[in-house]
This record gives sequence, structure tokens and C-alpha cells, in this order.
Amino acid sequence: MEEITSVFVTESREQLEAMEAALLQLEDSPDDADILGAVFRAAHTIKGGAGVIECRFLVAFTHVVESALDKLRNGEIAANTDLIALLLACSDHMGNLIGVLEAGADAPDADLQAEGDALLARLQRDWLSGEAAGKAEAVQPPATTNDEVRASGGGVVETDCWHISLRFGADVLRGGMDPLSFLRYLGTLGSIERIETLADAMPAADEMDPESCYLGFEISFASNADKAAIERVFDFVRDECTLHILPPRSKLADYMQLMMALPEDAMRLGEILVRIGALTQAELDEGLRAQSATCVPDEEGQAHAPAPLGEILVERQVVQPELVEAAVVKQKQVSDKKAAEARLIRIQADKLDRLIDLVGELVIAGASVNLLASRAGQADLTEATSIVSRLVESIRDSALQLRMVQIGETFNRFNRVVRDVSRELGKDIELVITGGETELDKSVVEKIGDPLMHLVRNAIDHGIEPPEVRAERGKNPRGRLELNAFHDSGSIVIEIVDDGGGLNREKIAAKAIERGLIQPGHTLSDQEVYGLIFEAGFSTAEQVSNLSGRGVGMDVVKRNIQSLRGRVEISSTQGAGTRFSIRLPLTLAIIDGFLVGAGRASYVIPLDMVVECMELETQGNERNYLNLRGEVLPFIRLRKLFEIPGELPRRENVVVVKAAGQKAGIVVDELLGEFQTVIKPLGHLFRNLRGIGGSTILGSGEVALILDVQALAQLAAKGEESALTHNQTGRNSLAG
Repeated sequence: MEEITSVFVTESREQLEAMEAALLQLEDSPDDADILGAVFRAAHTIKGGAGVIECRFLVAFTHVVESALDKLRNGEIAANTDLIALLLACSDHMGNLIGVLEAGADAPDADLQAEGDALLARLQRDWLSGEAAGKAEAVQPPATTNDEVRASGGGVVETDCWHISLRFGADVLRGGMDPLSFLRYLGTLGSIERIETLADAMPAADEMDPESCYLGFEISFASNADKAAIERVFDFVRDECTLHILPPRSKLADYMQLMMALPEDAMRLGEILVRIGALTQAELDEGLRAQSATCVPDEEGQAHAPAPLGEILVERQVVQPELVEAAVVKQKQVSDKKAAEARLIRIQADKLDRLIDLVGELVIAGASVNLLASRAGQADLTEATSIVSRLVESIRDSALQLRMVQIGETFNRFNRVVRDVSRELGKDIELVITGGETELDKSVVEKIGDPLMHLVRNAIDHGIEPPEVRAERGKNPRGRLELNAFHDSGSIVIEIVDDGGGLNREKIAAKAIERGLIQPGHTLSDQEVYGLIFEAGFSTAEQVSNLSGRGVGMDVVKRNIQSLRGRVEISSTQGAGTRFSIRLPLTLAIIDGFLVGAGRASYVIPLDMVVECMELETQGNERNYLNLRGEVLPFIRLRKLFEIPGELPRRENVVVVKAAGQKAGIVVDELLGEFQTVIKPLGHLFRNLRGIGGSTILGSGEVALILDVQALAQLAAKGEESALTHNQTGRNSLAG
């Protein structure tokens, strides 16, 4: 049951996400039948799964929600803002109930139960016109006895019961499903009048697999439910079972076609249909005679099944051959799609993490083998190790790809946030998402959610003005908030852009002076002033609201982003809006690196950021920039930055790097070539070192530091700017 519950919890949370997304779409398209159907299916699937695992409190709550959605789908009630808000609250409560189930509790606590009762009371009072909340609707089966089976002259079997033929697949038990639980849930829609269990597929005892299922059922089922509702009972095992459903009063030919489609002997199936009351003996005999007459004998005198229906219709010129071919192609496409979906498997995240760790150790061991092979000087050994290195690199790329997920899943969560928060503040805000297909490491996605949440709420509260203010300023009363993601130089950039009033530079600077963060008269760039909002306790809000104003949060945002080896930048235009740009590494595990040396130490530069390498022409030059084909390239010397002792080498090299659209040079002693780099985090003692983003282990066992290219590029740019300012000041002094 624990395994079944785990699968149900995972799939139900996915259904809730789909339900919430559809409800938000429904607000803009209240009459869209596809969206209405998607919302209903999500709720019904959750209710069905809860019934299978016998989670009664979730079934009871979801049943009432499903009743409201059914009325909505059938046009009995109309979707409006109030109903959608209530259904979203019900969706949240269903998530809380799933959490109760996940925690292993038998029932929700008193507070959660009271919250659910209040939601059901609102549904009952406002939308369900007094239907009983929390209780399944009583299904009254037709008043027929088991012997009330009659045949009419028109070839229709007059029984008021549905007939269900069910054959479970061999892998149902391996998937953690209990076949009997589906039959118990089927009983909630009506009454199972008669049932026959078939075990014809069961092999001999010595050949039986205890993990395989060999069961089939023939069921006579009395219910007022429709065929779609009966089919949905088996949604969780739809791909692992064969299901045939005949409605009440089906034709005799339909029963005979069913018998021919099932794997058991037709005569044995006929006897079972007679026993459960689907057919009489006379009808069975008549049907078997008619079936024998329609079989066509072959050259050896053996009867075989008639031609497919499509061929018969074409021969009789009822339909065109093109229509039959199109139907066959469509059927094959559906079959192929189901087969592709069946190939998907769920893997626990900790198993992937373990795989990545092992691949990282394999990369380090491979580097050690390569070093030993190069020292040995044997050509055959060197060639063999190079082949192993290529294979290790392929394994590394494949393993990392397993952890890559689209960031659109994270972005879509903010549709609800923007809707709820903007309504709370009395604002009308449109959320625009682009670049949702951009992929990055799952561990990065999990940790970036909270910083994004705070920045989005901050943009809604602080950034975008109320509609009346926007109208006064000549803007569209409806605000615009954008979430965008794209790849750039081996990193991923996430942007949060609003078209609000922008940051007030003077107000931020005045607040910083008031708090003693900067001195009066001190000149700061726009980036430095905007960066002050990330200081702990810093806020320019005049009033404290439920969302912001206490100066708590932005410092945590910056700290969390830095913990991911990322950085955040701000650009703003007064009256036009603000842009927060978060730059993150694609993965926190393994990267392609470029190994360089300075003194006796080794350093790694992310290979994606390396543009080119060149020799530093003038040795001992104290300038911190050079002419790169007519372009001024600021550079920084690692020896000087890290205070590395020793004499300068005869030749120095410049590694030209590019980060965030900015080029810079890193001056090193040696160029040691490409290197697969397993990233090891630095301890808390070294986390604030300038220009260092992590560490790695070389094949020799030595530790090499991974350079933070963007930080070094900014240091180089600042050094160039200060040098130019100093030279200009000197020239002005001489001129004076």
C-alpha cells in the first residue's frame, strides 16, 4: 500500500497542477468545452485514485467538487470569478488532504476539516442548490431481478444492466495495483449484479509467476452512470487492461462480436454470458449459428473470420478507401502514442544524485589514469585511455541530461500567484512567460523557486502601479509582468521584468545614507545604488503591507542566488519599469573546464566562457588593458589578484573570456588544456572569496580552484575604469 500511495500522491499532485492551470485559463475562456473537460477529468481522476486506495476523506471532499464541475461542464451553472476563486481554494484544500494522506494520518485535523467543511458549505449553498455535501449520490439501479432477461424480435437483448468484460494485464500487480480495489470502486457507481472470474490464462503451477496477474472478469452491472464514467473507473490501469463495455439492451450481434474479440473459447464465454444473465441459451445458440454462417471457408475447407469492417464497407461502396486508410493511420498514431507514454518511467531524485556522484568520481579516476598513461609514454596505453575518456565524457553528458528539466514548470506556478496577489492589491496584471522550454539542472530549479517567488511578489507590490495611477501617467491600466529564460555563454539567464514605475535612485540613496550604508557625497553608479536594496533590513516602502515593507527578503534572495554560484543584476528606468536578471550555472555537478596555471597553483575556467587565448606581448607591462583587434580589452592578472609569490615566467598568456556580454582577459602563466571538471563546493570559510566559484580535484590528487569568470570580468572592468580616471586626473593636474 505504501508504494501504491506514493504513486497516487505523485500523480495526484500533477493532476492538481493541471487542474489549477485549466481553472486559470477558464477565467479568460469560461465557455471553452476543452478547458471545462480538463478540469473535470483532473478532479475525477483524483477521486478515482483515492477510491482505489480507500482514502475516504479525499473521496468525500472531491465528490462534491466533481458535482459542481459536472454542472459547470453541462452548462447548468456558469463560470464566473467567484466560482473559479472557490474552485481554486478547493484545489488547494485537495492538495492539503493529499498531504495528510502522504503523512500517513487517518484523517485531517480539526482545523483542516473545518476549512473543508466551510468550502463544501459554500459550494452547496451557492452552486449545488442544497445537494448533500461530502456524501456520494445514491445510485438507484433499475428494479430488475437476475432472471429478467428478455429477447425482442428485433435482435436486441432487453437487459437493464451494463455488461463489462475486463482482462487485467500481466504487469498490473508489479505496478502496485490491486485488481479487486477497482471492482470495489466500480460498486460506488452502481450495483454489481453478477460477476464471473476467469483464470483461463493461468499457467501450470511450476510455470506461474507470482508477480503476474492472470485474472479476467465478466460483470453484469446495474447503474445510471454513462459509459464514460464507467471507463474512468479504470483510468489508472487503462494501458494495463483490456476493457469492453456493452450498454443495456445491446444487440445480439454486439455480444457475438465481443465473444470473438476475447481470448477465451467462444463456447465457454457464451456459457458465462448465459450464467450472468446477459444472454439466454436460445440467444446464444442463435448467435453461434449466425456466426458460423458468416465465416468464410478457405481452400482447405476451414472457416475463418470475415474480412475487416473497413474492407467490407469499401466493397459495398459505403465509404471511400481514403477514409478507411486515414482511420487506420489515425488508429496507429494513437497506438504509437500510448506505446511511447508506456516507455516513460519515474525515478527517485536521490538515485539520480547517486548516479551523478559516481560519474563525478569516474571522471576524477579517469583523469588520474590519463596522467599515468602520459607519464608512461606508451602509445597503446595512451590511445586506450583516450577512448575511455571519450566514453566517460559521453556517460557524463547522458547522466547530466537525466537531471535537466524545463524551467517552464516553475514559471507556470506563478500564474496563480500573480492572479491572487494582484486581486488582493486591486491591480490588473498580465503575466507573460517566454523561454519556458529552457532546460537546466533539477537541483537548480528546486532552489531558485523561492527567490523567484519573492521577486515576483515584490514586482507586483512595489513595481507595478495601481490602475488609476497608470491611467494618469498615460499607461495601459493593465500592468505587464514578464518571466523570461534563455541560455547565454554556458549559463542560464532568468529575467523578471515589469512595466511599473521603476526604482527611485534618489530615494534609495537617501535611505542608504540615513541607515549609514553610504556616506553623504559619495558617488555611486546606478548598479551600486540599486544593489543596496539587497542589504538586510533595507526597505523604501512607506507602509508595511502583508507582502512587503519590513526589509526582509531581498537579502535572502541574493544569498540564495549566490549559494547557486549565481548573481543578480538590476536595471531600471524611472517611470518605465525594472528588470532583474539572474545568471545561474546550468549544472552544479560537472562542467567542461579549461585548465591554466599561475605560479605553482592550477585554476579552472569554464570552457563555455573561453573565447580565445593569446600571448601577452609586453612582459612587465603595468597596464591592465590591451588592444584586441581595435577593441579595448581589460584584463586581470591572477598572480596579482591572489598574491602568488615567485618570478614572472618568460611568457605570459591571456585567456579571453566572455560573461554577461562583457569581454575580459585573465593573465596566466601556463595553458594546460581542456579538463573535465567535477565541481566541489567550497566550505563556509571560503564562500566570500573574490573570483572563486568552487574547487575540483585533478588527476594528480591536487586541488584546483574554479574561477568565477563574471566576477573577474567585473573586477577587470573596474580596474580599467579606475586607471583611466587616475590618468585623466593626472593629466588635469599637469595642465593646471
